[in-house]
Amino acid sequence: MLAKTFSAAVQGIEAFTVEIEINATELGEQTNVMMVGLPDAAVREARQRVRSALESSGFYHPYGTTIVSLAPADVRKEGASFDLPIAVGMMAASKRLERERLRQTMLVGELALDGAIRPGRGVLAMAIHAKASGFTEVLVPAENAGEAGIVQGLTVIGVGHLTEAIKYLSGELAIAPTVTDVQAYYRAHQDDLEDMADIKGQELARRALEVAAAGGHNVLMIGPPGTGKTMIARRLPSILPQLCLEEALETTRVHSVCGKLNRQQPLVVNRPFRAPHHTTSTAGLVGGTSNPQPGEISLAHNGVLFLDELPEFKRDALETLRQPLEDGVVNVSRAAGSVSFPANFQLVAAMNPCPCGHYGSRQRQCRCSPPQIQRYRSRISGPLLDRIDLHVDVSPISEDELLGKPTGESSASIRERVAQARHRQGQRFLGTRTRCNADMTPRDIQFVCQLDKSTTNLLRLAIQDLQLSARAYDRILRVARTLADLEDAKDIAVHHVSEAIQYRTLDRQLW
Repeated sequence: MLAKTFSAAVQGIEAFTVEIEINATELGEQTNVMMVGLPDAAVREARQRVRSALESSGFYHPYGTTIVSLAPADVRKEGASFDLPIAVGMMAASKRLERERLRQTMLVGELALDGAIRPGRGVLAMAIHAKASGFTEVLVPAENAGEAGIVQGLTVIGVGHLTEAIKYLSGELAIAPTVTDVQAYYRAHQDDLEDMADIKGQELARRALEVAAAGGHNVLMIGPPGTGKTMIARRLPSILPQLCLEEALETTRVHSVCGKLNRQQPLVVNRPFRAPHHTTSTAGLVGGTSNPQPGEISLAHNGVLFLDELPEFKRDALETLRQPLEDGVVNVSRAAGSVSFPANFQLVAAMNPCPCGHYGSRQRQCRCSPPQIQRYRSRISGPLLDRIDLHVDVSPISEDELLGKPTGESSASIRERVAQARHRQGQRFLGTRTRCNADMTPRDIQFVCQLDKSTTNLLRLAIQDLQLSARAYDRILRVARTLADLEDAKDIAVHHVSEAIQYRTLDRQLW
């Protein structure tokens, strides 16, 4: 007898519907299962898992030859999340379940040999797709019910065993739907972040980080070891505006697909901070493998990507950042297909001025030769530097600052100014795709970065003296617009442009 169930698979971070047709012919002398529709090894092995799960749960496997078809047939199916819909489909094909009951239900879950249902990845993306596709109900592993319950207007049923799923679908067992109160959860799970008030000295770096947070700009900090570059970078999330609900859902979906989601916290409500090691491969950084998965830059979506010891990263890995820094997405092409992952992150990088780290230091003598210094710095290309708006010199702090107490502002007061600046930008770009000054297009710059004569002359001199590229010129204007927003100034003034130029001179001095 023919039965049909519905499941979903994830491609990139988007899900698509998989129709699973079960034809239990009850012909032949032996029990045999034929699986078609481009299944991978994990899907083909579902035959043994499903059979064991059915028998362990007190149900019988259809006798004879059973054909399992997964449509669309021209798309490769991967993973073990089709176990539950296959098992339920076999029960429907054996007339143990009402087939009409399954028309509006999507099923997702991997089966253990004893019938237990194991958690999986990408359940939030599947639940979002289920609602968009017109399904009214979705059965998911009990441990994934919290993240699926975020989707409003969809009945989410969490099941922990195949027996529960069969009894629920047959009407023998009532299971309360899982509903996640997003607003209450959002308010209750804001983490306490590291505070900017802990930093001693480093006024220039603190100021640059505030500007970066206010406009969404990228930052490169250059200084000797032990000056606090990592400490400063780790405090950037504490002064960024809090994630709005839309951003939280985007971020959670990426983490769900990667299997990085905390089961006890089904919604990511704090901005991610990712700090991959410099030995990270290109695929690990931007995403890849034969079945493309999101990389570190996508895990940092709507948050911060911190690259410590920037020149120690592989050159090809760093160069792949150029397109995501401009577009906010990364396109990964493999033989299996091409997918796009979101990658709208703030880059914070740190490096030493030379291999030994003490070039230009007043405290210790540099041991590096000029060719060594040049080779070290040349690992970072000019085009990548052009995409980093703020270049900051982080010098060692004085003895008085080191021995004294921290005197800087707290993250809470800085975040308030940053939030006000971001609000002004939001009002300015209302109705467009631009969310902050760092995202401004050339057309946006033309309209919102009007300059008077004195400011134009200052920029002309800077272009001539520093040999700035067209991209660097645009980024100076973006930073100047942010500085004006922090002061609630309508127009860009000379001192705004002057400070923005100051953040571009360091790479010309070193390179």
